[in-house]
Amino acid sequence: MTTPGIGHNNPPDPITEALSAITDLYDEAKNFADGEPIDSEAMHDTVTALRDAIHEAGKAADALRVEAKKPLDEQIAAIQDRFNPAIQPKKGMVDRAKASLAELLAAWRKQEADRKAAIAAAARLEAERIAKEAQDAIRASAGNLAAREEAEALLVEAKQAEKKAKRDDKAATSGLGLRTVWRAELVDVEKALDWCYGRDPDAFRALCQSQADTVVRAGMRMVPGFRVWEDKVV
Repeated sequence: MTTPGIGHNNPPDPITEALSAITDLYDEAKNFADGEPIDSEAMHDTVTALRDAIHEAGKAADALRVEAKKPLDEQIAAIQDRFNPAIQPKKGMVDRAKASLAELLAAWRKQEADRKAAIAAAARLEAERIAKEAQDAIRASAGNLAAREEAEALLVEAKQAEKKAKRDDKAATSGLGLRTVWRAELVDVEKALDWCYGRDPDAFRALCQSQADTVVRAGMRMVPGFRVWEDKVV
């Protein structure tokens, strides 16, 4: 009868083995990546084999990672599938209903805002008319006590009209759930580019570099303002 070997009832964990292999290869890589250049064909071949080995070890570990998290991914997917019809951003029932209702509310609130703005504008014009009439009456009442009394009464009316105009203006700009949104529209590209560069030159250059890298990778070999060359990498 053969006696079972060590580990018969507790086989090695493949994930532990895979990560340990990477650790060992990493430690070995540090022996070569110590700042000294490769000085022989044999050393070149050894480093190449080591690099290939740690690359394959990484692929194997990643495959184990994917397999290990697969049950969790399936659980998460099941949870998402259950909740998404109701609360998925922009597509779920909640956001779709809110968007549709917001359109109805916005249309009504805009209509109310326009109506109240018209009332406020009319009140301002009336207040200005009465104020001008009162001022004219004050100037014309010099030496006439009865006319002065009428002018002063008209001045009181003008102040009341001004207060009403202010109330109407406040009513037109509050209480409807509307908010002011400022936007910028590009109308002069050259001036906008000058402004963008002056505001943050590093960010502007990074954007240009990103665009150039994208077209060069796609096959473009001449980019205005850039030098394009071929480089060899491992």
